[in-house]
Amino acid sequence: MGAEPMLPTSEPPTLDAKPASAARTRLARIMSGTDTNLHGNIHGGVIMRIVDDVGGATAARHSGGRAVTASMDEMVFLIPVRVGDLVTASAQVNWAGKTSMEVGVRVSAERWDEAGQVPTHVASAYLVYVAVDEFGCPRAVPPVLPQTPAERQREHEAEIRRESRLARRTAIVKLRSARGEPVERGARFGD
Repeated sequence: MGAEPMLPTSEPPTLDAKPASAARTRLARIMSGTDTNLHGNIHGGVIMRIVDDVGGATAARHSGGRAVTASMDEMVFLIPVRVGDLVTASAQVNWAGKTSMEVGVRVSAERWDEAGQVPTHVASAYLVYVAVDEFGCPRAVPPVLPQTPAERQREHEAEIRRESRLARRTAIVKLRSARGEPVERGARFGD
């Protein structure tokens, strides 16, 4: 006789909290002529891809496996990035729920051939990722353990953004339901 199959429990296992610093990630890339838009600056979509790459890596490191992009709450471009700039994107998990995480990303740029200068802050973004298993179903993530006043502030601000996302989604679902319109499947993400 084989072993009896494990029955799912009603509560997922409790995961140990991880410090925000544990999954911090940085990516850097020199911008080239193939990255430009019609104005001769680096295309915003190129910067957004770098942001999603570093954010996704950070979410995967924090959750210990696959994580998919659920939303980008905010992407703010402060100044143009130029060909030849060394762009560095730094990310960390600001908040984690049951299956989702908010990752904050800061993008800076400096001339690739001018060592020692202070990098310029060029963009910031907040993204939400959902940890998924091998079947693409949401899975539990560990809580974030803020250890500094700045990390606690990031966590509180992330909670405010989350409340805003949920309120916006609820209002849209209510409006669409009242009109008899279908509600999109993505509403399940962002616990």
